[in-house]
Amino acid sequence: MGRIFLVVPDAPLEDVAQLKANRTVGDGIRLGVLDNSKGNADHLLNFIVEGVKKEFKVASVAMKRKPASSAAATTRILDELEKEADVVVSAMAD
Repeated sequence: MGRIFLVVPDAPLEDVAQLKANRTVGDGIRLGVLDNSKGNADHLLNFIVEGVKKEFKVASVAMKRKPASSAAATTRILDELEKEADVVVSAMAD
């Protein structure tokens, strides 16, 4: 099983900086995006994807959307992200 790193927005910069090493492989990372379906989450996530593309080589972006913000992501969505992405970003907004 692979490692999962959680990057908390208020984490010390040193902790986040160490994650940059060895994240890009081959043609780039396969970025997964999980939209929780709250208002404006798609806009926030698109902004994040563009920022990631500026910092890292991105081979592909797999975007998935939960059916409802109050429900957990379905097993199908999580399985697809596992197959299609090296790293997944999720965010909520209003």
